Amino acid sequence: MWRRVKAILLLIAFLITLAYLTIIGLPEYRDLKKQNNDNAKTGVSKVSDMESKAKDVLNDMTLEEKVYQMFMVTPEAVTGLGQVTQAGDTTKEALNNYPVGGIIYFAQNFISPDQTSLMIKNTQKFSKIPLFIGVDEEGGKVARLGNNDKMGVTKYPPMAQVGKTGDENKAYDVGKTLGKELSDLGFNLDFAPVSDIVTNPENKVIGDRAFSTDAKMDAKMVSAVVKGLQENKVSACLKHFPGHGSTSADTHNGYAQTTRTEDELKALEFIPFEAGIKEGSDFVMVSHISAVNIDSSGAPATLSEKIVGGLLRGNLGFNGIIITDAMNMGAIVKNYSPEEAAALSVLAGCDIILMPEDLKRAADGVIQAINSGKITEARINESVLRILTLKAQKGMLDK
Repeated sequence: MWRRVKAILLLIAFLITLAYLTIIGLPEYRDLKKQNNDNAKTGVSKVSDMESKAKDVLNDMTLEEKVYQMFMVTPEAVTGLGQVTQAGDTTKEALNNYPVGGIIYFAQNFISPDQTSLMIKNTQKFSKIPLFIGVDEEGGKVARLGNNDKMGVTKYPPMAQVGKTGDENKAYDVGKTLGKELSDLGFNLDFAPVSDIVTNPENKVIGDRAFSTDAKMDAKMVSAVVKGLQENKVSACLKHFPGHGSTSADTHNGYAQTTRTEDELKALEFIPFEAGIKEGSDFVMVSHISAVNIDSSGAPATLSEKIVGGLLRGNLGFNGIIITDAMNMGAIVKNYSPEEAAALSVLAGCDIILMPEDLKRAADGVIQAINSGKITEARINESVLRILTLKAQKGMLDK
């Protein structure tokens, strides 16, 4: 009797071992299991789901809706009003006619926290596709909310002072605090941190807005701010690629150039951008400086495929949203029409066109370029899918 039981137990043990070796132990199974575990850790399946959701939205959009999704403007630009501090029927009609992808607010739009929150809430309600709602809140002199005592947003000193501490935790606290305060008001995008390194003592446009003249220190501070902002539901935007700190002229006023070579940029200016990208920054803003040793045509970086597509997408491997600097600045408007500038920035590889001199003319310029075959609709779909995918990841398409 015992021999029979023992034989049965041995047979069962053999069958279990055989099952393990032939199924669970197979290399193919182990590889698949490892891939699934890796995907769970990296969020690959989640990204795929969000992209699928974004594609569903994209497939229902008209060409005009796709093009307008690539614009981010002030509330005044979309409504035609002189100063906007609320969102009512005029805003509703404007967003129906010009369905832009985002709105950027400035100091003149803010009266109180309650007024600002209601204005943003209504603006979002009137938009068919939820909007990126952005503001320049760097600290120091560029603090549209912090410099208004009524808004209750923390006022920080220039980031150069934060950089001098050498304490990246202080930079993280800046991002964390601003992220929470901006998110509470309804913002989901901060045009910060400044990622430039000032290498030219005559530079005035960046100055103490930069954390440091030391690339590694700047990189630590930049990545810490990115982390703080994005952990609190506000997208960060690294600016101003490929680095505005070596210039002496100001692109707000007109032409400005850097003579830095690609090797020089890689050795210094790119280091903070690479750190911010590695931290996962959702946006990078491209400046209007002309990098003449990268693109000999002298075209502003925003309009240069060699800089946007070649360096930022290719060399640095940035897969997020590329946004132009404000397109109503002197470096653009003194040399290009709204139609030309918009079409050229799309051809260069930019996803979002910020504050064109004339919204309708700029959008018409892109549409005309598509109709003429200069820009393909596939190129437009590429940017719009990237925009919608981020909106899906942020839960914005769930409304």
